[in-house]
Amino acid sequence: MGESSASKPCLEADIWAKLVPAHSMYSVVDIRSNETVVYSEISCSSENKHEWCKITRSLNQSSAMIQNKSSSTILIDGATVQSEDIMLIQSGSEIIPGPDREGHLSYRFETIPTAERCEKRLKISIDIENAKCGICLNIWHDVISVAPCLHNFCNGCFSEWLRRSQERRATVLCPQCRAVVQFAGKNHFLREVVEDILQADTSLGRSKEDVAILDSHALIQSNLVISSGRKRKRPHLAVDEQTSGPDLSCPQCGTEYGGFRCNQDTVHIPCQVCGGMMPSRSNISVPQHCLGCNRAFCGAYWHSQGVARIDGHPLCTYDSFRPIMERSISSIPFTAHETNRYEQDITERSIRQLGRTLQDVISEWIGKFDNREIDRSRMPLNHADVITAATHICK
Repeated sequence: MGESSASKPCLEADIWAKLVPAHSMYSVVDIRSNETVVYSEISCSSENKHEWCKITRSLNQSSAMIQNKSSSTILIDGATVQSEDIMLIQSGSEIIPGPDREGHLSYRFETIPTAERCEKRLKISIDIENAKCGICLNIWHDVISVAPCLHNFCNGCFSEWLRRSQERRATVLCPQCRAVVQFAGKNHFLREVVEDILQADTSLGRSKEDVAILDSHALIQSNLVISSGRKRKRPHLAVDEQTSGPDLSCPQCGTEYGGFRCNQDTVHIPCQVCGGMMPSRSNISVPQHCLGCNRAFCGAYWHSQGVARIDGHPLCTYDSFRPIMERSISSIPFTAHETNRYEQDITERSIRQLGRTLQDVISEWIGKFDNREIDRSRMPLNHADVITAATHICK
């Protein structure tokens, strides 16, 4: 059994983390103070207790340092921690107060949001006119923000404006204030505001046909860096800053690959893995965004252009973004069972008892997924209905 050293009466709001046992018959250990020593009982009938670990809260409020205070080694996320050694733990980390899994109870470390976050929801009063797109004059749909002016538009509306602007002039101007647009990206906070507005007044919603048209025109799935058509001087850097770190410009801005070369009006997308730039090209069949999370990845694009490596430019491997059916999985990700190591062990043991490999099971389920034999409603994917085994997905 676990017991916290903070013995004084405290409110529930004082609890900032917990040690949750794998079996519900055991008690949860509440952690209240910024530095807490956790004790364990030697036996149920004995009053003797010994120190097991010390947990110290980190400054970022979402992690902690754990020190092994027992005389033997303990396991943290599968790693061995010697007596008196210290290790960083995050919410979801598994802690076993012994040298092996057998015979010891597993705990999961969980941080608790502050009472203000749990119990208070910020109420915002907004004029409906201030939540309308400056192009279509309707309530925002899939709202995006442009910089540096920070005006907001429907994704589909601004994407059409972007296409037409690039055909006519070297710069893209904001439809509302005519400032030069250098950046465009999705505004997730305003998207939640729109959802609240439409719940309060359903008459403001658009028809399914209008939504489908807007979505078909939407170009911005991740942050876009928009070229002004003029060479901008790089900010002055110290000598050591100039020589350290990769150049994040686009390789196709100076060289032709696959029959394409960027011009001064080309819109660029930053890759979510390497941070490097690639041209945004909606007229090719090679995907550049993951349908599951909408983020951009450059691996498949550069693979299609026949580019494997360029000195001075970060490029992802093809493995970072490839079709589901081409992926091989050697181990179950810890997040697949919502960080429940006990359930993951059951799954792995069941697969072994069947005399199969994990990849065998995954291949079978991919086939079921393609045949729509699997419920997709609970999958944490943005476009679960249209994803197939041939769809490019990030890791």
